[in-house]
Amino acid sequence: MCLAIPVRVVEIKADDLAIVDLAGIRKEISLALVDGVEVGDYVILHVGYALTRLDRDEAERTLALFAQAGPGT
Repeated sequence: MCLAIPVRVVEIKADDLAIVDLAGIRKEISLALVDGVEVGDYVILHVGYALTRLDRDEAERTLALFAQAGPGT
């Protein structure tokens, strides 16, 4: 099963790259598949690529559900 998760963009870099944050973990990802992403936006991340932008409220609800599910879920 594949999992795509919401992450918050904290830095935009050159060459369609960005740094995202998920619960304090930061990772460099590709924005090549999504236009118009800005710092503070949430994107759906799958295997290193942002697939789409996500509404902030929806992202926060989804992350809260993941947190309720607990580690290893």
